[in-house]
Amino acid sequence: MNILGISAYYHDSAAALIRDGVIIAAAQEERFSRVKHDPCFPALAMKFCLDFCGISTSELDYVVFYEKPMQKFDRLLDTYISFAPAGFSSFAKAIPQWLKQKMFIRREILKQLGKDFHGKLVFPSHHESHAASAFFPSPFEQAAILTLDGVGEWTTASIGLGNGNHIELLKEMTFPHSVGLLYSAFTYYAGFKVNSGEYKLMGLAPYGKPVYADRIMQLLSIHDDGSIRLDMSYFNYCQGLTMTSKKFHRLFGGPPRKPEAKLSQREMDIASSIQQVTEEIMLKIARFARKITGLPNLCLAGGVALNCVGNGRIVREKIFDNVWVQPAAGDAGGALGAPLFVYHQLLERKRQVMAEDSQQGSLLGPEYTDAQIKTMLETRGATYDYIADEAELLKQTAAMIASEKVIGWFNGRMEFGPRALGARSIIGDARSTRMQTAMNLKIKYRESFRPFAPCVLREEVQNYFQYNGDSPYMLIVAPLLESRRISLTPEQRKIMTDDPNLMQRLNIPRSEVPAITHIDYSARVQTVDEGRHGRFYRLLKEFKQQTGCPVIINTSFNIRGEPIVNTPDEAFNCFINTDMDVLVLGNYMLRKEAQSGIDEAERRKYRNTFKLD
Repeated sequence: MNILGISAYYHDSAAALIRDGVIIAAAQEERFSRVKHDPCFPALAMKFCLDFCGISTSELDYVVFYEKPMQKFDRLLDTYISFAPAGFSSFAKAIPQWLKQKMFIRREILKQLGKDFHGKLVFPSHHESHAASAFFPSPFEQAAILTLDGVGEWTTASIGLGNGNHIELLKEMTFPHSVGLLYSAFTYYAGFKVNSGEYKLMGLAPYGKPVYADRIMQLLSIHDDGSIRLDMSYFNYCQGLTMTSKKFHRLFGGPPRKPEAKLSQREMDIASSIQQVTEEIMLKIARFARKITGLPNLCLAGGVALNCVGNGRIVREKIFDNVWVQPAAGDAGGALGAPLFVYHQLLERKRQVMAEDSQQGSLLGPEYTDAQIKTMLETRGATYDYIADEAELLKQTAAMIASEKVIGWFNGRMEFGPRALGARSIIGDARSTRMQTAMNLKIKYRESFRPFAPCVLREEVQNYFQYNGDSPYMLIVAPLLESRRISLTPEQRKIMTDDPNLMQRLNIPRSEVPAITHIDYSARVQTVDEGRHGRFYRLLKEFKQQTGCPVIINTSFNIRGEPIVNTPDEAFNCFINTDMDVLVLGNYMLRKEAQSGIDEAERRKYRNTFKLD
């Protein structure tokens, strides 16, 4: 039985295909269209899934859209009427999109599938899709389920129960009261883009102090079960084209920061404050979920589940014995949850629980053969070495990481979800004091304050971090062990806490692995094991053999504003047009100094193309 899942028309459109309950392929549309967070119908991602599985639309039994469009339209109309006439400008912008396309999603899906499709269309609810994406691939026979996001149809958060091949949503919170929209409002206020800049706000938070937390509590009330109620006079997302109101701006001392304006201590403190409040909400909801389900396992999905600092708090508070987070926790993951919901819940097909999980490392996208890579390299006139022996390839790569080279690493199937997990990654030496700044400014072209995540051998994680579990999807933040930290002088401590210059703070080494140690000694940990990660695991083993260190930097293979690379050609473009030192494409190795005909004008043009996201 072949079931295709689709998410579209908001942000991060995606497609996923399961066969007899097994996940075969999944990918975001942005990786093919090259439009970051592409919201359009995922025609290219759908084609990839079908081609990878070797089937046509005529062989699809079900196609499942991740939410109920007409219930969403009902919520929009109800909201506009409630705030009329204040919401007219927002109404005038949104309604034409609905009348043109969104009200006719069934028709659009059938058009894209073509006349050969004779299966059935199914429309579960948004949070049913999230819950299914969280529980069904998880390693648990039974678990509590939390889904937290901006909003689906009406629901903004839910607590559910997963048992075998069945999920049940027990409690829900409804629009306009939303943890996700609360966090997005502060993302907007800090000058970052809503639905893509939330992780920047999270990364900025450790530079500040939660001095605005009490002020934030004037915006909302938090109940014992973790549900919240917002004072909507401070917000504008129901009736306007912005997230926050003038009353909000008065409370926090001025208008929103303009995008790209210099960050001040005010933004850092605001980020710290909303992060603290959000974590407290997440902890309360988690405790209530444990109370009403009585289960020791927790599954998480929805955009708020990408707040890996909050996830780390849930883990460290030991509210649950085990926590599993859907790697594509945002709307893209709905494309995976939707077909799983149909297969297990509606069709009542048996679910096989895997000891690790059934997400397969989330390596569910396209892969490319050495022959395809060679054809591209020859076409581009590249100079390369072909290293057939994997041990020699890893030996050379590890030695270059140890010599502070920045490596583009392209191997195997592309990741599904927002994180690079060792298939489309830029990697470097976590021990280097210069690597964070160099990679941010010379490779990624992004804000210097942004931290990098560590990859660590699974068997070594407890030797570096206050954590001893699996984190293969880079969705848990954990503190660095005290024994790995460097004691600061009084002068350095003063700079770390009081200096408004972020670069001054970043230039102070804080640990044995400074390139991945955030200012608060935390790190967004990815554990690497051989079963999920294969060659990438063996690379870390070789690096440890050479250096004694089992930790490296892992960041996504892209520059600011660009989706993670999909094809070898896109990887080559990123390599040749940045200050990356080495590119490893499968068994091919390219060194920057060996490449001829690098056009500096083209390099500048490429960088300018992706100036903003």
